[in-house]
Amino acid sequence: MLKDVVVTARRRKELAQKVPAPVATVSGSDLDAQRNYRIQDLQNTLPSLNVAYIQPRESSISIRGIGNNPANDGLEPSVGVYLDDVYLGRPGMAAFDLFDIQQIELLRGPQGTLFGKNTTAGVLNIATQPPTDTLTAALEQSAGSRGYTQTKANVSGPVSDTVSASLSLAHTHDDGDITNLYDGATVNGGWRDGARGQLLIKPEHDLSVRVIADYEAEEGTQGTQVLYGIAPTADNYLTEASRIGVTPVINPSAYQVDLNSPQGVSLHQGGLSVEVNRTSPTGFTFTSITAGRFWNFLPANDGDYTAGSAIIDSGVAINDHQLSQEFRLASPTGNRFDYVVGAYFFHQQLNNTTFDYLGPQADAYAGTPEGTLDNLTSLAPGTISTNSAALFGQGTWHLTSRADLTFGIRGTDEEKSAAITRDAPTGGAVLSNPVLEAIRNSVLGPYSTGDLGVHSLSPSLLLNFGYKLSPEVLAYASLSHGEKSGGVNMAVAATPTLGPDALLVGAERANDAELGVKSEWLDHRLIFNGNLFWTQINGYQASSYVDGPTGLPVSIVSNAANVRSRGAEIDLRAKPLRHLTVGLNGSFVDATYSAYNDAPCVGGAVSTDCSLTGRPVSGAPRWIVNANARYDLPLGFDDVDEYFAAQYSVRSNQYGTLDDASYGKLPGYGIVNLATGWRLPNGAHQWDFSIWAHNLLNKRYYLASYTSTSGVYSASVGDTLTVGATLRYDY
Repeated sequence: MLKDVVVTARRRKELAQKVPAPVATVSGSDLDAQRNYRIQDLQNTLPSLNVAYIQPRESSISIRGIGNNPANDGLEPSVGVYLDDVYLGRPGMAAFDLFDIQQIELLRGPQGTLFGKNTTAGVLNIATQPPTDTLTAALEQSAGSRGYTQTKANVSGPVSDTVSASLSLAHTHDDGDITNLYDGATVNGGWRDGARGQLLIKPEHDLSVRVIADYEAEEGTQGTQVLYGIAPTADNYLTEASRIGVTPVINPSAYQVDLNSPQGVSLHQGGLSVEVNRTSPTGFTFTSITAGRFWNFLPANDGDYTAGSAIIDSGVAINDHQLSQEFRLASPTGNRFDYVVGAYFFHQQLNNTTFDYLGPQADAYAGTPEGTLDNLTSLAPGTISTNSAALFGQGTWHLTSRADLTFGIRGTDEEKSAAITRDAPTGGAVLSNPVLEAIRNSVLGPYSTGDLGVHSLSPSLLLNFGYKLSPEVLAYASLSHGEKSGGVNMAVAATPTLGPDALLVGAERANDAELGVKSEWLDHRLIFNGNLFWTQINGYQASSYVDGPTGLPVSIVSNAANVRSRGAEIDLRAKPLRHLTVGLNGSFVDATYSAYNDAPCVGGAVSTDCSLTGRPVSGAPRWIVNANARYDLPLGFDDVDEYFAAQYSVRSNQYGTLDDASYGKLPGYGIVNLATGWRLPNGAHQWDFSIWAHNLLNKRYYLASYTSTSGVYSASVGDTLTVGATLRYDY
C-alpha cells in the first residue's frame, strides 16, 4: 500500500487525506531521488507552483498565478515561505540548497488564519529532519557535467538519555550554462555552502525543546541573463548600444552574453530558532517558537549589458534582520470541539542601498552632453522597519461522525516605517554650466523622502465544511479571506516628481472559494484528490502610470489592478504493483486581470493609455503537469536492489513581464529527469550508487524574463543537460 503522509497544515499533526483543504507534499527522499535540490526545482514536482528565478533577490514564487513584486524590498511576498515553522521575510531567504529535508508542504489559497504572516496565494512549508534517538550517519558525493559537484554529510544521534543532536553539511558547485563572448568564460554558476545543527532535548516525556541553527553562503556569477528581445521604442536599447560602438548579442537559445564587467551575487544568511512543546496531563499542547534570522546580499551587474563601459555596475545591496515569536495552544483531539489559538509577533529591519557606478561612456549611452554623467557614482540608501502583531484562532466542530465545520479568524496589526535618500553623486567632471548641472540632478540628484509610514489592521477569515461520503472519501467546501499588507516602494524613482507619498502602497485583499474531494481506492493503493477554486484579488500591488504635475506620465507601484484566478487541480498517487509507485499532479489556471488600467506599456513606453484588463497575469502558465514514477527491483542476490526513477514536468507558455509583451513571453517546455541506482545493504551499513540525467532532452527553457524602460527584455535560463553519478554511504 501507499505510505500515509502526515502534514501540519492546521498546526497539528494529521493525515493529509483527512485535511479538508488542497495540500500537496513531497518528501526529502523523493527530492533526492529526483535530483531536485533548489527552490526553483520544486515547480517540477508540486502542483500550481511557478518559480520565476533570476538570482536570490529577484526571485518570485507564485501559486495559481498569484505572486509578484519579487525584488521590491518594501513589499511582502504573495506566497509565504516557512522553514521549520519560521516565516522567511524575503523570498530570497529561500535561495538555499534543500538538504536534510524531511518534507515540504504546499498549501494553496489564502493562509492567513494559522500562519504567521498573511498571504494571498498560499504557503510553502519546509521541514528539516529532526535529530534521531539512534546513531545514524550519511555521506554523499555527486559529480556530473557542467562542472557539477555536490557533497552532503549528516550525523545524528543521542548525546545523553535526554538529548539528541544532528549536524548536516552541504556544498554544491556548478560552472553554469552561459558563455561570455567577451572573455570566453562560462558564467551563471558558482558555489553554495550550507550547515545546519540541531539539538532535541526531552527532559520529560511531555516536554521537548528543539534548537536549530543554520548558515548558508553563495558566491558566483549567478543572475546572468541572456538578451531575449528588443521592443521598437523611439530610443531603445539598440540605439543606446550603437552610440557606444557595441552590438548586443541577441540569440537567447545560444545561451551567450558579451559583458566586460563582473556579474554575480554574494549571499550570506542564517538563523537560530528554539521550539518548545509542552503537553499537559489533560492533553493540551503549548508551543513556543522563538527565532531570529539575517540575510545579507550584494550583487554585481553589468548595467549596460554590453562590452561597453557605460554602466559598469548597478544593483541593490541588502542587509536584513528579523525576529519572530509565536505562541500556540492546541486542544486535545477526540472531543466534539477542538481548536488552536495563538499570538504572533514579527519585527524586521531592512537596509538597502541602490548603487550605480557609471563609466566613461555613460553620456554617449544616455545621449546626454559629454561630462554630465561620465564616471559618476550614485548611492541611494534606504531603510524600512516592520512591526507586526497578530491574534488568531481556528476551531473545528464535529457535527456528526461524518461532518465537520471549521471556523478561523485572525487579526493582524502591522506598521511599517521607512526613509529613502539619494546622495549627491560623486566623481565625474566638476560642472559649472547650470544646464548640465540640472540634467545631472534630474537623473541622479540628491533627494530625501523624510519619514514615511504605513499602518494596517488586516482580518483573515476561514469557513470550511468537510463531509465524509464514505470512510475513504472526503468532500469539502471552503470560503476564505486573506490580506497581504501594504508597504513602501523602496526606490526614489518618481518621488522628486510626485512627492514621497507616491511610494506608499496599500494592502492587497483576496477572497477565495474551494470545492474539493480527497479519496482512497483499492485498499489504499490509489489516492485521487481534486479541487476547483476561484480567487478574486482586489488592490493587486503592481506598477502603473499616473499624470505628474507637469502633465507627463510617471511610473509608480500602487494597488493598480484586480485579479481573478480560477481553475482546477488534481493530485494522484498509485501503487499498481508491489515495487512500482507513480504520481501525477496537474493544474489548469485561468489567471486574468479583471481590471488593470494605466498599466505598463510594451517596451517601457511612458503612457497612461495602456490597459491590461482581460489579459493574462504574468508568470501564470495555464497548464502545469508533473508526473513521476519509481520502480524498485530486487535482484535476488546479496540483497542488492536496483531502482529506477523518472520525472516529467511540462508547462504551457506564459508572459514573463508585467506588460504582457510578446518580447518577454516564455515558451512552454517539458523537462525529463531519469535515474537508476543500486543499493547494497551490509548489516548496519548501506551503499547506494546511482547514475542520473537532468533535462535529458537538453531542452532550452527560461525561468523568468525582465524588462527595462529602454525596451530591452532579458531572460534567466534553465539548466541544460546534466549527467552524473552519486555515491552514498549510510550507517
